Amino acid sequence: MSGSPAPTAHSAGSPPSAAPAADDLLGALDPEQRAAAGAPLGPVCILAGAGTGKTRTITHRIAHMVVDRGVGPDQILAVSFTTRAAGELRGRLRSMGVPGVQARTFHSAALRQLHYFWPTVAGGPLPKPESSKIPHMARAASRLRLRAERTELRDLTAEVEWAKATLLSPADYAAAAAASGRETAMPADVIARLYAAYEEVKREAGVLDMEDLLLLTAAMIEEHSWVATELRARYRHFVVDEYQDVNMLQQRVLEAWLGDRDSLCVVGDPHQTIYSFAGASPRYLLDFARRHQAATVVRLVRDYRSTPQVVALANRLVRASPATGLVAVPTPGPAPVWLECDSEPDEAAAVVSRIRTLLNRGTPASRIAVLYRTNAQSEAYEAAIGAGGIAYLVRGGEKFFARAEVVKAMQLLRGAVRSADTDRPEGLADAVADALGALNWNPRTPATGSGAERERWENLAALHRLAEDLAARSPQAGLAEFVAELADRAAHEHLPTVEGVTLSTLHAAKGLEWDAVFLVGLTEGTLPLVHARTPEQVEEERRLLYVGVTRARTHLVLSWSLARAPGGRRVRGPSRFLDDLRPVRGGRPGAGGVSGAGRGLGASGGPGVDGDEGGRSGAAGRSAGRGRSAVRCRVCGCALTGPQARAGHCDGCPVDVDAALYERLRAWRATTARELRLPVFVIYTDATLRAIAESRPASVAELVRIPGIGQAKLDRYGQATLDLVAGRTPRTGPEGTLS
Repeated sequence: MSGSPAPTAHSAGSPPSAAPAADDLLGALDPEQRAAAGAPLGPVCILAGAGTGKTRTITHRIAHMVVDRGVGPDQILAVSFTTRAAGELRGRLRSMGVPGVQARTFHSAALRQLHYFWPTVAGGPLPKPESSKIPHMARAASRLRLRAERTELRDLTAEVEWAKATLLSPADYAAAAAASGRETAMPADVIARLYAAYEEVKREAGVLDMEDLLLLTAAMIEEHSWVATELRARYRHFVVDEYQDVNMLQQRVLEAWLGDRDSLCVVGDPHQTIYSFAGASPRYLLDFARRHQAATVVRLVRDYRSTPQVVALANRLVRASPATGLVAVPTPGPAPVWLECDSEPDEAAAVVSRIRTLLNRGTPASRIAVLYRTNAQSEAYEAAIGAGGIAYLVRGGEKFFARAEVVKAMQLLRGAVRSADTDRPEGLADAVADALGALNWNPRTPATGSGAERERWENLAALHRLAEDLAARSPQAGLAEFVAELADRAAHEHLPTVEGVTLSTLHAAKGLEWDAVFLVGLTEGTLPLVHARTPEQVEEERRLLYVGVTRARTHLVLSWSLARAPGGRRVRGPSRFLDDLRPVRGGRPGAGGVSGAGRGLGASGGPGVDGDEGGRSGAAGRSAGRGRSAVRCRVCGCALTGPQARAGHCDGCPVDVDAALYERLRAWRATTARELRLPVFVIYTDATLRAIAESRPASVAELVRIPGIGQAKLDRYGQATLDLVAGRTPRTGPEGTLS
């Protein structure tokens, strides 16, 4: 059986260096890294905080196993969660003179093993794996006469993925979902029937989904002793990265691979567990020493990525003790900046102003990121950054090698390799520039152009930079070698650096780092999301913010806005997670904060990113520093927090529900549900209707404050709701959209 930001001298672990000699594999590491890399071949657990050099540690451990302990590289299977991370691991090992180690994702490793064993086990070819569940889920919904739009299909697909990741059958789903407190778009019994129908549709089509690959691999090893014997003879040592994100199904596969052996090294950080909603559990990491009595446990604490100012904020956020907190290695940098703005457009404009300051001071655009909680928040920043003539890329959008201009460029380069044309520049970089000229590209940075035009130029410029890098490494390389490298990068999602500001959700930013990070939209109800109700869900939202904070090397800006639209009521407060983090003046957190025009205050009260001195200005300044105390009970005026803040009143206060309005809303909901052939609760729950009838919103800004009304429901039913509250017959477009 056979994209990310450019590295810098202060990247996690230590400065990049030449491939170490065999006797220096451990000497190049810090004491904790050395203890982890040199630990015995038995069970090893590495608790690696953000920026502590975990990839460096495990690559040196693997290299030490091969070079100094005589382990065959083909006997090691290193498992990561992303193709990019697996590719980086292979690349580092090759540069250390240790090729041949299998570094794959769980799914890639499982698929490879199934292709090898399945024809013998099943007597036929492996069914076709499909990466998207949506088409089959749509057919399953149609079979049950359920009408679901693409957004609902995504939610339903996520539920099925959670069920399969936690080894639940359709019959087990409803009870488990209730016990886990999962919020679903449809009743649990309906989803259970949809899950069963989905499995039936999939079987009829003769296809497998990603979870099937893992389940079949585990079952094949468990049920066929000859498969287990052959596989375990091949792979004798295992390394699992990001072990805090392992789910029950992946753990079952890992245990099948291991058998009764214990040469397992796991690496993870419980503070970065942010996929519990998808079935991931940190318990396998936290319980590792209990399950493996002979385990060596090493904690990496030296943060080589972030300044002491950023690290101190991260430690406070997760309430880390001195014994478990990170210790910053880089020299001190600027204090974090706290930015309170009047409205979301003001916030976006202030962020763009600071980005431009950083660019003018020499920070490359590729080392700047704007991170947010939900995809819907990106639009305002795409518009503001694009309008400012600054190139950007949206992480999680269209993949680099799938973009139209990149596809065309690679076609041209492949054609140039096949061509007999001799009238071509001699140097590789010049030859690539000549080929890209057919797409009207030239190496000169455009002085003007829209954001989309600049993004297109930057994508092609990234290909040209790759050619320059290859020419520097291998002066004899030509177009053929360059095209081969591009194909390898595309296959392993090893993206080039694009000189644009990165826009990304917090989830998609995990594992990456930038010189400057802007954490935006940090309002209560967005982070944590209003749907995070249990203590466990709220803590996961806190960990998500921790991931965002620890992406920053030097500059960190945290911002929020008091109103959604200019001139709107400034009723929103900053996230509860910021309460104990912001600088305190006059007894109030963040009392020296800046808003309105977007002036910023460092945590020490000194200059922010753009050199502004801390202070307050205008009407916004008068409300600077308002925490969640700005949310007050509509009945008694008391300050509210947590669920009461989301409800808008104290538990004991009498509420004034307009009974007539409530009945009008119920009647409209029933009619709308019949017309759209949807369950009534998909439109609004009873709790949401009562909240509307109590608060009687008169504007969009007031409407979106109500729990249960997100952007999708606002778009579909917002105008109809406001009309009903005002006593008007709803004036709506299709599906009750805002007109």
